[in-house]
Formats: sequence, structure tokens, C-alpha cells
Amino acid sequence: MDLPFSAAADRNKEPILEVLKKVLRPDDHRLLEVGSGTGQHAVYLAPFFPKIEWQPTEVAENLSMLRERIKQANVPNIATPFKLKVGEDDFPIRTFNVILTINTFHIMSWKECKTFMKLISARLEQGDKVLIYGPFNYNGKFTTPSNEEFDKSLKENDPQSGIRNFEDVFAAMTKNDFELINDYEMPANNRMLYFRRMKFVRKK
Repeated sequence: MDLPFSAAADRNKEPILEVLKKVLRPDDHRLLEVGSGTGQHAVYLAPFFPKIEWQPTEVAENLSMLRERIKQANVPNIATPFKLKVGEDDFPIRTFNVILTINTFHIMSWKECKTFMKLISARLEQGDKVLIYGPFNYNGKFTTPSNEEFDKSLKENDPQSGIRNFEDVFAAMTKNDFELINDYEMPANNRMLYFRRMKFVRKK
């Protein structure tokens, strides 16, 4: 099987690694990657954290390709990928203490993004981490002309997709009992949003 290659994934793997080195701790034991794409991030990043079990996921149509890349890479701490489509499949309950998703929020619809944020709130424990990588607008405005062009191309392909507003993501995550720990500036007009699950509060 000829495996696809993402130039963007190759370019951003090292900056993402630098953030993970700052965020991940020895007591982090399992990481769920939502939307692993070609699998390039998993096979590059996981070996740097050998004590963390890295769990890739993808939608059904990309799963065989992803499994083949993971199989070929033969990295001991990467688990066999499984199907996960936000809005259709449930998240494992209190199994993972880190969730990483890279370049998915602008592909998913906003409804799917909100579903993602709601589900992980109910599936994570206090102190667990969520890392969301990708481009974001601030104060309702594009940060660069290239991001505006990218958003246009996304919407031409799927009107439900598009670059999300940071303030909307922040509000939804806060509503679902997460606190923003850091908003890392990344190359190519991207960000890495680092949230942590706050103490459970029984809602009335």
C-alpha cells in the first residue's frame, strides 16, 4: 500500500514535539489522538514518550491506511488505531488522561466541535489535559490573509468547515469545565491550545 504523505504534518511535527515536552508529565500514561490523519505525527512523536501509550484514531475511510503506517513503523508504545468519528462514536470513559487533536477543528463542523468538547468533559478526570492544534481567529478576525484564503478554500469544499474563533472554543471549553493553561504560538499561523479538566462540579 502506498501511504500518503502530508507535507504540513512533516513541517509541524517538531514544534508540536516541543510543546508536548513542556506539557506531558511522567504520570501521564495514555494519550488519545483524535483524527490521526496519515499517522505521521504518531510515529514521530510517540517514541519521545515511551512510557505513554499512544492511541491513534481515524474515521472509517482512512483507518486501513493509518493502521498500515502504524504497522510499518512498529513503534512499541503505539496501540492499534481504532475508528472514532465525532458525533457517531463515543469516547472511552476515564481511560486516557491526555487528548490531542491536530488540524481537526477547521475540518469538523462547529456542531461536531461542540460535541467533541462536551464528550471529553464527561470522559476525563480532574487534571487531565486536552491539546488542540490548528489555526484560529481572534476577535472574530483572521490573523493573516493566508488564513482567510485557507478558510475560503475550506468552505468551498464543505460549507460546514472553516477556521474557528478562539473565543468560541474558549467559551465552550470553559462551559464544559476546562481551564485554559496556555495558548502557544506555532509556525504557519497556527496555535496550540492547552486546556486542563477542572474539578467536577455537579450541575443543577
